[in-house]
Formats: sequence, C-alpha cells, structure tokens
Amino acid sequence: MPQLTTYRSLFTRPGTTAFTLGNLVARLPMGMFSVSAVVMIAGARGSYALAGAVTATGLAATGLAGPWTARLTDRYGQARVAVPATLTAVAGSLALLLCVHFGAPDWTLFAAYAATAATPNIGGLSRARWAHLLRDDPDALHTANSFEQAADELCFMLGPALASFLTGTFFPEAGTLIGAALLLTGMLVFTAQRSTEPPPTPRSTAPSPLRTRGIPTLLATFLATGAIFGSLEVVTIAYADAQGHRAAAGAILALQAAGSCAAGLLYGALKPTGSPARRLPWCLLAMTALMTLPWLSATTTGTLTLLAPTLLLAGMATAPTMVTAMTLLQTHTPPDRLNEGMSLAVTSLLTGIACGSAMGGWAVEHASSTTAYLVPAGSAATALLIDRLGSIGRLAAAEITGAEARR
Repeated sequence: MPQLTTYRSLFTRPGTTAFTLGNLVARLPMGMFSVSAVVMIAGARGSYALAGAVTATGLAATGLAGPWTARLTDRYGQARVAVPATLTAVAGSLALLLCVHFGAPDWTLFAAYAATAATPNIGGLSRARWAHLLRDDPDALHTANSFEQAADELCFMLGPALASFLTGTFFPEAGTLIGAALLLTGMLVFTAQRSTEPPPTPRSTAPSPLRTRGIPTLLATFLATGAIFGSLEVVTIAYADAQGHRAAAGAILALQAAGSCAAGLLYGALKPTGSPARRLPWCLLAMTALMTLPWLSATTTGTLTLLAPTLLLAGMATAPTMVTAMTLLQTHTPPDRLNEGMSLAVTSLLTGIACGSAMGGWAVEHASSTTAYLVPAGSAATALLIDRLGSIGRLAAAEITGAEARR
C-alpha cells in the first residue's frame, strides 16, 4: 500500500526554497515566449505564417543547442554556464523585439529568435539539484520529481495566459519584454544558491547518455509522448473552431494541464511500490487508455461541454508518466552527465511536440478535427509499444550476456 507523504520535508533542506523560487520565476517565461512572439510578429507584419516559421526555427535551434549547453553545464557548473547562456537568450529576445518594432528585414527575426536557443533547460537544472541533494533518498527524489513536473504544467498553463494578458492589455511587445526580465531575474536568484549546486566534473569518463543502455529507448518514449502534447493542442483548437468556439480552446487546454498538475502533485505524495522500470509500462498503459476519451467524446457527442472533462481526465495520466520516465532516466544516466541526459529528454519532447503538431494538423486537413483525436491516442500507444519493445530488447541482451558468462 503506498504511503502518503508531504512536500514540506523537501524544503526543510538549506537553500532549496530559494533555488525553487528562482527557478519558478525563470521557468514561467517558457510558456510565454512563443505566444508573445506570435502576437508581436503577426501584429506588426500581418503574417501568422511568418510568426509560426520564426517560432519553429527557435524550437529547432533549442533542440540542437540544448544538449551542448547541458554538457557544458556538467563540465563547468550551473552558475558558470547558465548565467552567460541566459544573458545570450535575453539579448536574443530583446533583439527580436527591436527588429519587429523598427521594421527590420524578415531574416533578422529568424536570427534574433534563434539566439534564444541558448536558454538553459531550467527544469533540468532544478531536477539535477534535487538528484544531487537526494541521491541517497529515492522516495524523496520521487516527490521532488513530481513537484518539478507539476511546476512544468503550471508554468505552461499560466505562461500563455499571462502573455496574452500582457500583449492585449498593454502593447504587443510587453509579453516578450516581461518574459525576458523574469527569465534573467529568476536565473540570477537560482544560480546564486551555490550550496545546492551539483559539483562540476571537468573530465567525465562516463559514456554519452546516447550510448548508455536503456536511455535511447527512453528518449524515443519521450519523443512519442511529446507528439501527444503537440497534436492535442492543434486538434483541440481546430475542434473548438469547428464548433464555433475557438476562443474556448485555451480554457479547455488549460483543463488538461490542470489535470496533469494535480495528478503530478498527488503522485508525488503517494509512495508507489516497485521500481520506476516496473511502473512505467502501467503509466503508459493508463495514458493510452485515457487518451482515447477525447476521441470518444468528440465522436459520440460532438460538444465542447463533454470534451472538457475528458481532457481533464486525459491530462491526469501524463504527469505520472513523465515523473516515472524522468526518474528512470536519472537512474540510468551517469551522475556527471545528468544535465546532458535531461536536456536530451527535453530535446526529444520538443521534437515530438513539433512532429505531433504537424501530424495533428495533417489529420485535421485530410480527415476531420474529430478523427484527428486519434493522433494523440495513437502517439500514446506508440510510446507504450516503444517501451515494451525496449524491455524485450533488454531481456534478450541480458540472456545473451548470461549465456556468454556461463561458457
């Protein structure tokens, strides 16, 4: 029977409250920048296609630069790398704002927004600190990872809403400006907490996480999970638009994030039995089952009223899955490559989100927004299949190793 615990014990350790507050302030803009950039560029240039292309370029650049920034972080330490990387990203955001405001050529928008790829993996930095502090307490680490996942969901739920409020209430550049200020302020507070920072490893002898057994399968699972998020957002917006209530899409998607946030906090308070490797298939199975609910609702009722609670329920499976997968990644990743391993997970998620958005959009165009809800359900099933195939591969490798040892 799982035991109930609280989050209070996490923050009794010196420095944890301060670095968490700084991290949350720095993490909030992650849900603001894309929305702010789209509103700012589309409003000034009159082209959502240009705005989408610029933000997609930034997403691709982040996926490429993230692991390298994380590798430098493992080698030289969080403060020495994260602060100059954040300054570079903030400079990119401000350059984008100035280029848009003063009517610079379109290519400058791509160059400026690409510089924001230097933004450190803020959630990964925080998880690395928890992994360092709680390396001898797996139950507490499970709770910390659950808190971090809930924080991710909360920031990505509040960020777009805050960006929309700022750009609509004040001026189109307000979201980008405030987001850059929050990112820099939060990162300075976070990195100032040197007592909780994991020690750097100047010369790591550990293999790359990509060559560590079990991690490639996990990264593929993250890729498929990201496709769920990307497709669900596009399909839900299209479905609400088809019902004549496009403005309600944001609130409905917020319910999905709220369900995930609540489930993540509850999952962290419960101490599940068994190893993360044994729990992950069950989490993926539950996520696959619950992701069919939006499709069933859209097919049978065709109303937003019943779609909303099914998205809330579907969201309740994503956080436990992400927490378990991230914990498993931490156990497989060499300690002196932890930031790199988690950055690769984020890169996989971002790539999956981009692919899922494309697949969801294709399904809406070539079928219907109702049928397109099969894309997130199919992505969840794909994640489950990848995990099961990886498990079979690990068992086969273990049997071969055992047979060779007996000879």
